[in-house]
Amino acid sequence: MKRILFTVAAAIISTAAFAPVAQAQHTRTEVIVVQKAPPALRREAVPAARRGHVWVPGYWNWTGRRYTWVGGRYERVRAGYVYARPEWRRDRGGWVMERGGWQRGPNGDRDRDGIPNYADRPNRDRDGDGVRNRNDARPDNPNRY
Repeated sequence: MKRILFTVAAAIISTAAFAPVAQAQHTRTEVIVVQKAPPALRREAVPAARRGHVWVPGYWNWTGRRYTWVGGRYERVRAGYVYARPEWRRDRGGWVMERGGWQRGPNGDRDRDGIPNYADRPNRDRDGDGVRNRNDARPDNPNRY
């Protein structure tokens, strides 16, 4: 039995040594480079909006042999972050996939209230209750109490 398993393992290893170089290369930073261009994006029917969620559109993923479609879905909103969809771009002698995901907002969000720093001025009063945003426990609630 051991001889059969050893023979099968040796056959698999020897065929892998002579197999053509894979079409995709994975680097340490999980960048995928593929020689074959991805198909055109599919049109998806976006379901009704859900409060506190953002729609993440679908994309083509590389499985190592072919492209497979990953359908769109809703993700829970993260305050101070923006969702960047995965994208394919031509580079490095092939097609490179940028994974995307949640990234800090355009200029960050120091106080993590969901308002980017450029729009969240500390002396500003968003809700008009007379209390500056910096000192207001509820900066979006017009009723102070």
